Amino acid sequence: MRRIAFGFALALGMALGAQALAQTTLRITLQLPLKSHLGQNLLLFEEEVERASGGRLQVEIYPSAQLYKDKEVPQAVGSGAIEMGVASLTRFAGTIPAVDVFYVPFLLDSPELVQAAIAPGSPIRAPIEEEILKTGARVLWWQPYGSTILLAKQEPVRGPEDIRGKKVRVFGKTLGKWVETVGGKPVLTSGSEQFLAYQRGVVDVGMTGMTTIPSRKLDQVMDAVTKVPIADIEFVVLINESLWQSLSEEDRRILSEAAAKAEQAIRERIVEIEQEAEAYAKAQGMIVYEPTAEEMAAWRQASEPMFAWFAEQGGALGERLVAEARKLRASLAQ
Repeated sequence: MRRIAFGFALALGMALGAQALAQTTLRITLQLPLKSHLGQNLLLFEEEVERASGGRLQVEIYPSAQLYKDKEVPQAVGSGAIEMGVASLTRFAGTIPAVDVFYVPFLLDSPELVQAAIAPGSPIRAPIEEEILKTGARVLWWQPYGSTILLAKQEPVRGPEDIRGKKVRVFGKTLGKWVETVGGKPVLTSGSEQFLAYQRGVVDVGMTGMTTIPSRKLDQVMDAVTKVPIADIEFVVLINESLWQSLSEEDRRILSEAAAKAEQAIRERIVEIEQEAEAYAKAQGMIVYEPTAEEMAAWRQASEPMFAWFAEQGGALGERLVAEARKLRASLAQ
């Protein structure tokens, strides 16, 4: 009888030990290469999570759209098809039009304004995260991609007249409307399809972030960069909400702290990262053009109809976020 009792106790102990050591694997889908600054930021998150959990939480990163394209990520994470994913914020614009407040031309057009807008708990960030949560995905942290730039072949784009009638790569509805407003023809193209779109002439002008040039080798297919801060490009790292709720309080704490550390690290370095990308572009022989004051005035004037358009499209939340953005601008100007 004692042997039986001992055997039962041993088996129970082994079972409990195995349960304690059971691993939870979190797969993250990323549309960019792992060497991109978003990919490197995920590696930091992975290292922090696995260290803090003693290996109980395992993170697997699938870069370069191996599993899902950017436009597919919100639904994939929200449905639980994958545990985590990185998506451009504008990918939620179909269900939450107000998220495109970051893409209203020249509204949040300085690092200081962006920093204030995306600060945890800010009157712009918090409502956006609340709306995204309703889709079944929780925002763990935000990843900055920098300001928009325009790419062209041979000569840089200097003013609105240089894109009139031309096909322009865009990555969201609001930016597509902006291209139409200034006279171009928007072509919605995912990040992973950019290189071929430029190489094959599917589009004439590219819209992306400076950091995309080295990570996707766009210097091989485009010749010139125009630094026009039309919009701020933000990505969000998502986790399935049902999975999140199933995790222990300790595991949620580990993930939250690792996410906060990853966000702080990438936010502190984004200016430097963009500068490094610009230096790379110049070293590869690309023209990097900064518009004159007169040209910037022309860009702003041509973009003015976008404010009224977004106010209509963004609904009550969109109006609220634009108002908050203007408050931030006023407070920073004091």
